[in-house]
Amino acid sequence: MISSKLAFILLLPFTLYTAYSMSIADQSLLMFGYELMSSADTAQVVIDLYIMALLAIVWMYIDSRRLGKPMSYWLLFAILTLVFVSIGPLLYLALRPSRSEENGT
Repeated sequence: MISSKLAFILLLPFTLYTAYSMSIADQSLLMFGYELMSSADTAQVVIDLYIMALLAIVWMYIDSRRLGKPMSYWLLFAILTLVFVSIGPLLYLALRPSRSEENGT
């Protein structure tokens, strides 16, 4: 329950900030990513971030299968994670049922 609330509290302002920053950006998201990967120091941060994103995708897959969700449910979060990294897992956690809802109590 706490993790869902915390995820939602983080998700809302971060998503709004992401939308705002993308709307005023001078370059596309792909060009920005290319620029980040062109330097060893920023590439290391991007690679580190995407390793964590892939771990989150794997966890969301395992968890969604355990909850009996269809593959399309997980795929939405996986795509969001690959494009926006934090937004996918935050949304997944915000929408994830609590343990008591999982058990039907």
